Amino acid sequence: MQEAYKRISEEHEDPWVALGDFSNDFFDQPERRADLVCDPVQEPASSTGEQHRWAVFCAASVEYLCQKYDIACPDWTSNPAYALLPEPWFDTTSTKPQVLERLRETTPDAFRRRNIYCGDRIYINKREAAAEFRRKLELRLKRTA
Repeated sequence: MQEAYKRISEEHEDPWVALGDFSNDFFDQPERRADLVCDPVQEPASSTGEQHRWAVFCAASVEYLCQKYDIACPDWTSNPAYALLPEPWFDTTSTKPQVLERLRETTPDAFRRRNIYCGDRIYINKREAAAEFRRKLELRLKRTA
């Protein structure tokens, strides 16, 4: 995660590209998961608001993934600097109340506690999701046979 944040904050890379690369490594290499999350993000001394939001997002991401995949959560994620954004941050450009409410309701706690609302599909392992889809499809086919 440290590398992803560096790419976001220093190299000004699209955050979703850097986080997507991190996700691919995390999901494709389960034996490296603890190593991929152990090092803290290095927020610049004169951090912009956007850089800080992404640092908080990275901390929430690591906490969420560690909980979901039963990995010891590194201490850096509980640094008070990454505890709470002053304003809610929604992963949408929509201002529709029903969209914002859905994000509030479905966002995992690691994000919600930090005032980040991204829904529960933010880190979907496509291989796990495909296997679950196939399993449900097979069950449905068995019931109709």
